[in-house]
Amino acid sequence: MFVGEVVGNVWGVRRHKSLQRQRLLLVRPIDPETEKPLGEAIMALDGGVDSGPGSIVLVVDEGGSARAILKDKDAPVRTVVCGVVDMASVRGTLRKYA
Repeated sequence: MFVGEVVGNVWGVRRHKSLQRQRLLLVRPIDPETEKPLGEAIMALDGGVDSGPGSIVLVVDEGGSARAILKDKDAPVRTVVCGVVDMASVRGTLRKYA
């Protein structure tokens, strides 16, 4: 799992049947302490948490867990946004995102 910032949306006309009604997002991993980017953005599905560009999110990056969140054992997915971070306490400092 990692904390990331949603930096964009992804659109695709052709999708696997398991992903027809799923929203695709671009998520950039960030350091929760400094909020600095930790790499390139990756594509992830919104796991029903209504995240969007600008949201700070919790992302699961493992296929079995991602499919469990989607409740679809056949979905061809590895990375799913499983939560929106409202606030985080990092080394005694409270950061509010929502």
